[in-house]
Amino acid sequence: MIIYKNFNLKKKHKKSIILIGNFDGIHLGHRKLFNLAKNYKKKFKLKVGVLTFEPMPKMFFNRRIKNFRISNFDQKINLLNEYKVDFMINKKFDVKFSKINSLDFIKKIIFKRLNAKFIFVSNNFKFGNKREGNVNQLINYQTKYGYKVVKPKPFKFKNKIASSSLIRNFLEKGYLDKANKLLNRNWSIIGKVEKGRQLGKKIGYPTCNIDIKNYVLAKPGVYAVKVKIKNFKSNIQGIANLGF
Repeated sequence: MIIYKNFNLKKKHKKSIILIGNFDGIHLGHRKLFNLAKNYKKKFKLKVGVLTFEPMPKMFFNRRIKNFRISNFDQKINLLNEYKVDFMINKKFDVKFSKINSLDFIKKIIFKRLNAKFIFVSNNFKFGNKREGNVNQLINYQTKYGYKVVKPKPFKFKNKIASSSLIRNFLEKGYLDKANKLLNRNWSIIGKVEKGRQLGKKIGYPTCNIDIKNYVLAKPGVYAVKVKIKNFKSNIQGIANLGF
């Protein structure tokens, strides 16, 4: 998968299928979107690209939000590779970009820069300055600017729409089994081991301290975990104390 930091796409990636969103966690709802995009790719002989943003807009606008992400950037890349995405546009979300109005986003980015043929979005997709743009606006301009909007029906889990927000809520309440079902895998974090007070070592139980950065905070408690160490083939069974 090729990763762009701007909208200067290679010729082979223009006129593609573009999926727009944060794709935090890449859960079963996202999988439905990717599987449909895969069908379009086969039918129309087009490339599939993802347009996403760093930092996530919600975290950009509210700097008080520190622990929010389900997956970090590296995990997102790995998951997108599993879905055979051809390219990703990882646009830096800053003040300048946040002030682009919705019509300019359609005209100058979707049409002129990407020249997208299909735009895949969720039903509640918002874009442009102050979130003024929505799916209806995208649809209203699709004929003029030569793209087609695709918005599949949301995937539901026990009568609730599968979403990153729902998964965060499950994690915060300690419902890891429900979160894992929506993720279609065990929730995991990546972090570096940092030196602590070494109290565990003194009593014969050495521990490793991991800074979870801006991951969402699961409910404090003691968890059975599997630990994967870089350059080691097999996982290690362990116990994790979260919040203690």
